[in-house]
Amino acid sequence: MLADPTRLRLMWLLREGEHDVGSLAGTVGAARPAVSQHLAKLLLAGLVSTRRDGRRALYRARGGHVRRLVAEVLYAADHQVTGAAEHD
Repeated sequence: MLADPTRLRLMWLLREGEHDVGSLAGTVGAARPAVSQHLAKLLLAGLVSTRRDGRRALYRARGGHVRRLVAEVLYAADHQVTGAAEHD
């Protein structure tokens, strides 16, 4: 699920809090239908949760484990790209 760059960007944003499809689409620079499809896949995989706020659906990363997983994956990738020392 996190191999797709758009889904990874979405998860990075969702670990910070709730967002709707429109704001996510604008931030990642993707079309709303594409973002909706990515969110549906992430929802089915259990990586995001959703709640209704009137007519809007708000998405967020599902729980602390998922938020930490996303952060650690991106920090590890950054260390690999920049050559920074690994942490123990």
